[in-house]
Amino acid sequence: MIDRDRGTATGSPASDEEERAQDPAAATTAADATESGDGRDRRADDVIRRKQEQRVRSAIQSELSEDDSGEPRRRPEDPGPLEGAVIETERVHLAFDRPILEDVSFAAFPGETLVIVGESGTGKSTILKLILRLLQPDSGRVYVSGKDIAGLSFTEALAVRQQMGMVFQSAALFDSMTVFENVAYPLREHTDLDEEAIEARVREKLEFVDLEPDEVVEKLPAELSGGMKKRVGIARGMANNATIMLYDEPTSGLDPLTTGTITRLIMKLQRELNVTSVVVSHDIRSAFRMGTHIALLADRSIRFFGTPEEMAASDDRYIRDFLGGF
Repeated sequence: MIDRDRGTATGSPASDEEERAQDPAAATTAADATESGDGRDRRADDVIRRKQEQRVRSAIQSELSEDDSGEPRRRPEDPGPLEGAVIETERVHLAFDRPILEDVSFAAFPGETLVIVGESGTGKSTILKLILRLLQPDSGRVYVSGKDIAGLSFTEALAVRQQMGMVFQSAALFDSMTVFENVAYPLREHTDLDEEAIEARVREKLEFVDLEPDEVVEKLPAELSGGMKKRVGIARGMANNATIMLYDEPTSGLDPLTTGTITRLIMKLQRELNVTSVVVSHDIRSAFRMGTHIALLADRSIRFFGTPEEMAASDDRYIRDFLGGF
């Protein structure tokens, strides 16, 4: 959402109108810019509207919960995350040597698959790092399961991460470990399961991603195809029974048939396990198949947030150009 107070107008209204009338291209550009700003405002305002509704409910509850002296109990300035949201970013700003994200707000609820799309270098993978608390925003809040993760200690942040599974763009398997050892790794690091329970869990997750355990457990990553590596990566991410899955370009570099397999697997996680997923992708066709909601990141902000059907029906010129011939 663009800050409505950003920038100042220059020139008189009359001279601006005359200039646009004489230059059709300038008029078109101005119209597109207005439409772009309004679109970002509308999408991010949906999240802010929910926050305002929650503030009203909090105010009512505060009045009803006055103590015997008639003095209302103190309430925090911010009522906290959206009720029921698994992941929420609220007015997040982040910059390194230049601004990366500005006023980014969205929310994902249980069982939803949110796909973040956009041009290369727009900060899509950076959002995943914020959710994992590998980065912290310069301003704004990131909530995971109702907790503002910026204020957590290192130990508390680790506990929150145990709810999440991460699937990297290149699968990021340990080359010197077998498939079994790769999937078992988070169980040995973060649980007290014995070896028998670990073996049962590894086999369960490999079967879920449509791999035959007896055929793959002793293989090294170098012996696997690209699609098999991605499935082992998903099995490892699921090993701790994660309720949140984060994917960075899960179909990148795969052929169309394998892309379809990975897409169906992400949908299977949502359908059968009610997992909440955030997927970063350039693959619009897969995004539209797996996503319950799409967030389009452009110009450091959320340009569009809505269902795949709403995005396909949008008249926004940038969105039409981005979708191309889809």
